[in-house]
Amino acid sequence: MTTIADHLAAVRLRIRQAAEGAGRDPASVRLVAVSKTRPAQDVEAAFQAGQQLFGENYVQELTAKSAIVRSPVEWHFIGHLQSNKVKYLAGTVSLIHSVDRLSLAAEINRQWGQLGGCCDLLVQVNVAQEATKSGTSTEQALTLVRQVAQLPHLRVRGLMTMPPFFDDPEGARPFFRALRLVAEQIRAAAIPGVAMDELSMGMSGDFEVAIEEGATLVRVGTAIFGER
Repeated sequence: MTTIADHLAAVRLRIRQAAEGAGRDPASVRLVAVSKTRPAQDVEAAFQAGQQLFGENYVQELTAKSAIVRSPVEWHFIGHLQSNKVKYLAGTVSLIHSVDRLSLAAEINRQWGQLGGCCDLLVQVNVAQEATKSGTSTEQALTLVRQVAQLPHLRVRGLMTMPPFFDDPEGARPFFRALRLVAEQIRAAAIPGVAMDELSMGMSGDFEVAIEEGATLVRVGTAIFGER
């Protein structure tokens, strides 16, 4: 029977091969183990196998799980975030992947300001403009980044996207490439305090293609923890 450790090793190998095949340093790609719906003991098992970075989609689940997990893991929030839930994340997560509107950024700024800290975040871009997914448009991304950059307790570190689902991962490539081009446009604007160091894109079914297109954070759940 394969274990979480076995699955992690297989995913890490695929990440390394994809990065090297694209002429990139494998160390430039970080694996976010998506632990949504999985029990705390699965997080502990993954940590024991060397995984430190975990992503959660739901605030209530993250707060409950982070209270149980004793290992010094790093939590990222990767799901759609309501402004009234931000207060539960303050001081717990090191990166929010899914900032898609100024009102949400303002609340994150307020909550981290009360802690006297600074929140690293990614702006979520809905490249495919799917009605069922959150995210600003590619046309509005630069404007939103400029606005968020004015808030003193926030640091924009890059962008995130979720492409449409395709049976063939090649179908997602144009959307990953489009996100990279948006990041390049924002980088060229040289906005003070804004970095485009991170591209969060790619999941279990398509992360190799995402790496080929420049992903620095890949969000992998099923390939590590199994079907939900």
